[in-house]
Order: sequence, then C-alpha cells, then structure tokens
Amino acid sequence: MSKARVSELLPQRSGLLLQLRGIRMPLNDDQNSDTDSSRLSESTAASSDSEYSRQSFNSDSSSKPSSPASASPPKVITFDELMAATRNLSNWTLAHEIAVNANFCIKHEDFPQNSFAGTVKQIVHKAFWDHLESELNEDPPEYEHAIKLFEEIKEILLSFLTPGANRIHNQICEVLDTDLIRQQAEHNAVDIPGLANYIINTMGKLCAPIRDNDIKQLKATDNIVELLRQIFHVLDLMKVDMANYTIKSLRPYLWHNLVDYERTKFQEILEETPSALNLTTEWIKESIEDELSSVSDESSSSPGADSSSKPIISPTLVLNNGYLKLLQWDYCKTIPETLITDEGRLQELREKLNQLKIIACVSLITNNMVGAAIVDVPDFADQLKRISVPLLEGMNKKSFDLKEALNAIGVQICSKVNKSLTERGLPILSEEMQSNLMGQIAHIVEKNNPVCSLIDKRIQLFLRSLLALPSFQKCMPTLPGGLSVIQTEMEFVGSQYASIVNFNKKVYGPFYANILRKLLFPEAPMEKSEAETAGN
Repeated sequence: MSKARVSELLPQRSGLLLQLRGIRMPLNDDQNSDTDSSRLSESTAASSDSEYSRQSFNSDSSSKPSSPASASPPKVITFDELMAATRNLSNWTLAHEIAVNANFCIKHEDFPQNSFAGTVKQIVHKAFWDHLESELNEDPPEYEHAIKLFEEIKEILLSFLTPGANRIHNQICEVLDTDLIRQQAEHNAVDIPGLANYIINTMGKLCAPIRDNDIKQLKATDNIVELLRQIFHVLDLMKVDMANYTIKSLRPYLWHNLVDYERTKFQEILEETPSALNLTTEWIKESIEDELSSVSDESSSSPGADSSSKPIISPTLVLNNGYLKLLQWDYCKTIPETLITDEGRLQELREKLNQLKIIACVSLITNNMVGAAIVDVPDFADQLKRISVPLLEGMNKKSFDLKEALNAIGVQICSKVNKSLTERGLPILSEEMQSNLMGQIAHIVEKNNPVCSLIDKRIQLFLRSLLALPSFQKCMPTLPGGLSVIQTEMEFVGSQYASIVNFNKKVYGPFYANILRKLLFPEAPMEKSEAETAGN
C-alpha cells in the first residue's frame, strides 16, 4: 500500500495523533514525557444508523437523482473528471479497509535481492555510498553530498514531530542548519560523528519501542558512511511506523463516521461517472427475476391461487436474496459497484463455506453409512474435521484436485473407523462397505449430487434466516439438521457475513431504495419535483 495514498486520505496530522500504548511521540514544550495524548480536533456530526434503516423503499432517498435505472443520455467525461473519480474510488476503498480491517497496515517491503530490480537497486546504492566515502576520504574532504544527506534527514525528523513540539523543532533546525554546516565545511571543521550522534539520539526519542534495537545497532556502528546508510534505513522503517500509528489512530474516527463518509464518496463517484450503478442495478434486477420466478412456481403449485393477480415482492427479501447470491458468485465477473470494498472478504467467505459444505457432506454420508460403528465415538466429528480440513486447503485454486482430496478423505475415514472398531474389540468394516463409503464421498464432486444439494440448501436456509434477524449478535438462528458438525464454524462465518451485509445496507440503502422503487414500482406516482418538471 502506497504511503502517498494514505497521506492523501488522512487529514492533517495535527488532528490525528492520538496516544497509543507502547508508542512514544514527542510533546510540546509544556510536557517532558515522550508520549502524545492529543485528540482529534476535527469530527463530523453523523446521523444515527437507525435513521437510515427506517427509510422507506418507496421513497427516493439518494441525495441526487443520478441512477442508471432512469433513462438519461450518456455523459462524456473529461480526463480530469475521470482522475477525480479514480481518486474518490481510491480513498473510498482505502478508508473502508482501514475501518473494517483491524489488521490493515503498511509493510516495509523491498525488492528480492535475486530479482532484477533488487540487483539494480543494490548496484546503484553501492555506487552512491562508495562515492560518498571517496569524497569524505579526500584531503581536504568534500562535504557537499554529506550536507545534502543531513538536510534530508532534518526534513524527515521534522515530519515526525507533532504540532507544539517547538523546543525539539528549533533544536533540530539549529543543530542540522545546513548553512552553518557549509560554513564549517569551508574551514574543514565539520563534526560529522557529532552530528550523526545527535541524529541517532533524536531518532531514539521519536521512534516506536520496536525500533530500540535498531537504535542500539546504530550507536555501535563506527564507519561513518555505513552509519549514514543505516540511519536512512531506520528512518524508512520509522516512516512506516508513523503511517501505521496514524492509521490506528484514525480507525475509531473513521469507523464512527464511515457510513456518511462512504455514502458521500460514492455519491461523488456517481456524479463523476453516472454509470457507476449499472452493475448494481443488474444485480438487483436479477434478484427480482429470481424472486418472481420463485413466487410464480409457488402459485402454480398452490390449488385455487389467483394466477391473474400481480405478485407482491418484498424489497428486503429481494436484497437479501441478492446478498446470498454473492456467496456463489463467479469472481471472474465484476462484482456490483456497491460491494467492491468487501469483494475480498466475500470471496474468502464463499471459499470457506465451500469447504464447510464438503465437510458437512462427508459427515452426513459417513453417519448414514457407518453410523452404528461410530455412535460410541464422542469426538468422531472433530476427528473427521481434523482429517478433512488439511486435505481441503486451497480447494479454491484452479490446480486443486477435489476428487483426489475426497478419495484421500475417504481412505483416512475408513482407516479411522476401523481403528476405533478394533480398539473396542469389534469387527472392522467389510471391503464392500469401505468401497461404498469411499465411493459415496468421492461422488460429492459430481454436479447435482443429492447430498451436496441438500447441504447447500440447508446452508442457504441458515444464512437467509440470519439476514432476517433484527440482531444476529443477540442470538443465532437454529442450525438445520446435518450441519451440527460445522456449527461453530457456520456461526463464525455467518456473523462475519451478516456484519458485511448489514453495514452495506446502512451505507448504500438510499441507492438501493431508488433502484428498487424504479424496478418494482415503475407505475408509482412521481415525486412532486418530478411532476413539476414534467409539467414544465
């Protein structure tokens, strides 16, 4: 993740640097400790989330009438408008990731040494530092490049300071005054070791505790050129620490205001790119068609049903069905625009659910075929998971051979059952029984496998029930039969999934409401403003 992108998104550091446990930052002159407890000075008044959940699907809730559901001529945008939309998209996705992903951070990465880029970097850097060493070894020494390095170090150190740290700011500017250093250089009186020692001590005051060992190593380095090179390396690490420190400080602020922030950013993108809801509209339209088909099937199978009456579809049900389809989405296709920020998380959940579905299928088949042999083994379900999970790792990859993995699972289950029977003094499974068990497990991979279809329907039923709950945190819906072996995992995955869906509804509910109103109620009375426009 680029540090430049983070700095574009984050407000000025003066309003962000909160005190975080275990990180030392300089204070102003009125305090002598190395920690900062400044608070956010900028906050946005956010409307409560419940306010948005009460909005009717029959009202146009979006702040602007920009929607692909309404017929409008295509708009030609300029390059500057395109770049503005791209920046909005970048900041929008970055803010979402910072807020919802507690593990999000910037990592200091370098090119692999054996790579072409790594080799070039190593050669160029070596040439630079060798040249600096040759200049300092001249008689008299040439200090111009060294002075430029001190000037760069000064700017980096100043960038770490918080507002109000006037004393240390003035001290850095005084000690690393490049004009003064140049005057000293003219008289061959530059104390480079003394300047380096001051820099190291200042870095020790500003760095996070994790860098203490790096500071100690700097103090133990005698070669001045190597010391300067290592100083820049540690400063690079400190920049990453500062960025992560700021991100962590910003997270509570972002989370508190994220609904308003994301909705506003998406509205800006929509204004720059009117087609930014096309995929979302198509996604909702497909969900409506699926629901209409389902209602039609139910009506035709119900005796005495009035086939001439127009079916009534719940907008909430349409949305929930659309969200469920995301767990079976082909991620080679582009996901709806309003879900881009959670695409990676939804894909991970889909892959985890596929793995859990296979485990539940294996468990159901095993219990049906050899249930009597394992009824007295209390932890057999856990043993089955310990067998299956490692063999199903990476099943989302194209190179993964699911049939081979299922064969291996079948062999190990037969072995485990036979071992349990032997330990209890009972006869092992017959060859025919073992062959049938392994064959049934291997057939899970086949399309329209009845066991797999049954488990899939029950997983869908559980998730559908979960989305219908007013608060899934208080209680989970009853798990359908056949899923008890994966109950803990299903509740964990389900809570993650429901959190993503509920937050998405809060942010994009007004946009969904506008699309649903136009798709479900095309003959609804026009809004007052629309009627006035039509009259003119």
